[in-house]
Amino acid sequence: MATSIPKTKTKWANATLSEIADSNEVQLTYSGKKPETAILNSAPASIQTLWSGGTNNRLYYGNNLPILAHLLKDVNVSGKVRLIYIDPPYATNGVFQSRAQQDAYQDLLTGARYIEFLRQRLVLLRELLAEDGSIYVHLDENMAFHVKLIMDEVFGPKNYRNFIVRRKSSHKNYTRKTYGNIADYILFYTKSDNYVWNRPLESWTKERGDKEYSCIEPETGRRYKKVPVHAPGVRNGATGGLWKGKLPPPGKHWQYSPEQLDQMDARGEIYWSANGNPRRKIYLENSQGIPMQDIWYEFRDSQNQNTKITGYPTEKNAAMLNVLIEASSSPGDLVLDCFAGSGTFLSEASKLARNWIGIDESQEALETMLRRFAHGVAPMGDYVSQPSQKEYEQLHLLQLQEEEEVSTNIEPVHQPFTDFSLFGIQPPDLEIAKFL
Repeated sequence: MATSIPKTKTKWANATLSEIADSNEVQLTYSGKKPETAILNSAPASIQTLWSGGTNNRLYYGNNLPILAHLLKDVNVSGKVRLIYIDPPYATNGVFQSRAQQDAYQDLLTGARYIEFLRQRLVLLRELLAEDGSIYVHLDENMAFHVKLIMDEVFGPKNYRNFIVRRKSSHKNYTRKTYGNIADYILFYTKSDNYVWNRPLESWTKERGDKEYSCIEPETGRRYKKVPVHAPGVRNGATGGLWKGKLPPPGKHWQYSPEQLDQMDARGEIYWSANGNPRRKIYLENSQGIPMQDIWYEFRDSQNQNTKITGYPTEKNAAMLNVLIEASSSPGDLVLDCFAGSGTFLSEASKLARNWIGIDESQEALETMLRRFAHGVAPMGDYVSQPSQKEYEQLHLLQLQEEEEVSTNIEPVHQPFTDFSLFGIQPPDLEIAKFL
């Protein structure tokens, strides 16, 4: 794969913007697009306290736009959120149900209406984000590419970091004339160039380590791989000159000064090929792990009957969210999900000692989160033998707490989580206090 070099080192060093397109000029235009000033002046919600159980975490029930506008006026939140993850509707023009056949949420906005719906929330989220904060937006192919342009506009193209491709499911045996659809996407942006980043690493397996570090040092038995000691770009100083009578390849320079290369060679860390080309030895034992790339194969949703889930239709892989939280925040940081759904992000944030804010307007989502906090999650196979539709509708959340048979398959180690307060624009049709 070719590697580019800075424009300043080419014949286009002095080219004007009329000769080289400025990416800031690209914008998505559509009917009904509000100016940012109008979005930032959105009327804040009038918030009621529905249940008070803790001061570190907040769960809001209601439309997230006025609630986000409300949070903008909160000095403890505005500009202080370290990490935002959202899994918004995907513009599928459908209604989703839980595994208990309850309507969970509507995904009926499409086209320009959908884009503006999400853009307005992204503008408010940007203001809530800390200067060293990050935002991840999870989408499928319906709108991921439209939203990429919107996020370039809202956060700036220079703050784009990754377009992560995730394998969301097992292989599909499609009958229609397309390739199997097994991927979705996560757009990763930051508020600035100075952002929290704890590089996620995968552990080495023996098979992968033996393959990647295929050489064995005869004297020590240590595994190593060989990497170049030069890099792209011409240099006029010592790194562009001779070392042991050799010049770097045309258009390249030594990665280290001749003195540093001499020290490496003296320690036996330089491999010399039969024709005298140097390579640096990188030892397996010095590697802490494999830096994660932007294609994720291992974070599929609901893989088998033993996978523990809530039954909410859009529930995402907990291990994947764990990676995002650890990579882009630290213990004690404030994180936010304004499309909270089943509460997986909030649950993982609690386990990792982050403070969180969650928002959702679906009562089914609220019930799912409260049930999760109280009882944990159950194996997916348990939903096969759930009560009928009519029987399920008659179950009250308080009954779910009292009926022992409902909780027999819940992990015994689960401890009820009550360190949060519940707020809302209006109370749901739900006896919250009795449930918690």
